[in-house]
Amino acid sequence: MRARFGGAVIFSACALMVSGCHKETTRAYRPPPPPSATTASTYAKTARPVRPSSSADTANVAPAPVPSNLGKPVSSEVGLASWYGPPYAGRKGADGTVYDQNAMTAAHLTLPMGTMVRVTNLTNNESVVVKITDRGPFVHGRIIDLSLAAAKATGVYRAGVAKVKVEAFAAPVRANADPGGRWCVQVGAFAHESDAVKLKEQMIRRYATAKVIEFPGPTGHWVRISPRLPNKSNASEVADSIHPKDPDAAPYLIRTD
Repeated sequence: MRARFGGAVIFSACALMVSGCHKETTRAYRPPPPPSATTASTYAKTARPVRPSSSADTANVAPAPVPSNLGKPVSSEVGLASWYGPPYAGRKGADGTVYDQNAMTAAHLTLPMGTMVRVTNLTNNESVVVKITDRGPFVHGRIIDLSLAAAKATGVYRAGVAKVKVEAFAAPVRANADPGGRWCVQVGAFAHESDAVKLKEQMIRRYATAKVIEFPGPTGHWVRISPRLPNKSNASEVADSIHPKDPDAAPYLIRTD
């Protein structure tokens, strides 16, 4: 959400028994914070579909203005956005701040904490600038979770899930920060705790210096693997070596800073 990972990481495919397949619906889930410094909050939200706007309705919609000090976007991606709100208001996000559903914030798996991004709903061209304060969404095919306020501002609130463009601006520079970031791998959700514990024990045996934890979520049990040297290359080796039978249980590569 892991000895030194030098050389190829080889081990047999893990047979993962998984439930709660996450199909593309308006209901989405993120697991609760594991017992570690970095957290990943959860949500579950259902909304009514919204009528797509016509090209005439959106032709003259200008993108949300971006503060001049942010410069130009450094990356851009297109995918599905969802949102999370009331059940998690007042809880801490992955950056340590309390989640305010009425603030312009969002959750992303890999962008550095504090990154400002412009999110544009490609159905209606409505856009908003938000700050990354949390990790998620832990649903395959989703690229960003918006706060309630940001979802309402872009029309994602009524749709539940919408195709968006995410433009990221340069993240703030932090003292003593690793320029490559700190990374881990998260796998789940397992229907049975014993399956998650089994994977955890396998990871501990193979990566004696890694920090491996198992924790429960609303859709099952999760495993998080943090390498001793938590760079992206090492985390990627671990993720690439895990081959679950169910594609919905594929490992997530997560940036923890």
